Amino acid sequence: MPQRQKSNDILSPELVKILKIFGLISIGLILILSFFNTKRANNTGDDLTFRISPSSRLYFLNVRAIRYDREIRSDAGMLLFRHGNRSVSPTEPLLNLVLILNSRKEEAYLYLEPESVDWPLELRASSDGESQEFLLENGNNTQFLAQVRQLEPWIAADADFEIKIDSSWVRIWKEPKELDALQATLGDYFRLINERE
Repeated sequence: MPQRQKSNDILSPELVKILKIFGLISIGLILILSFFNTKRANNTGDDLTFRISPSSRLYFLNVRAIRYDREIRSDAGMLLFRHGNRSVSPTEPLLNLVLILNSRKEEAYLYLEPESVDWPLELRASSDGESQEFLLENGNNTQFLAQVRQLEPWIAADADFEIKIDSSWVRIWKEPKELDALQATLGDYFRLINERE
C-alpha cells in the first residue's frame, strides 16, 4: 500500500513562505480597498445629474438660503431661490440665475431668467483682452446647465459681460455684488448636486 505524502513534502519551505506572503498581501489589499469604496455604480438607469442628497439640501435650506429671496411654486412643487444681491430693474436688461429645488424628485436645477429681453440671448464676455460670444436659448434643465457651464469660467474670472439688445451691446452684471451673487449661486448649486464641497 503506497504511503500518503505529507503536504510539507510536496511544497518546499520557500513555496510555503511565498504562498503565506501572497495570501496576507491579498487579504490586506482587500481590506484597505474596501475602506475607500464610496462610489457605487448606478445600475438604475436614472439620471443623477440633478440629484441632491438630503444632507446637502438641509445644509442649503438651513445655512445658505438666508441669502436668497424665496418663491414657493406650490403648483409645481418647487422652491425658487434668487440671490438677494442680484440686480432688479423693470427697465434695464438683466439676466439672473435662479436656483430651483424640486422636492418631489429630490433634484435641483439652474434657470437663466432674463428680464426686459427675449430669448434667444446673445452674450459677450471679455477678460484680459480675450472675448467670447455665447448664444443662449430657452431650453430644458440639461441645456441650461450646459450653458451655465460655458459661462462659469468667465464668471469666475470676473469678466465683463454684455448682452445684445437689437444691434447694440449693453453691459450687464456691472456691479461687483452682482458677480458675487452669480458666483455664490453657482457655488451653492454645485454643492447641492454634490459636484463641489
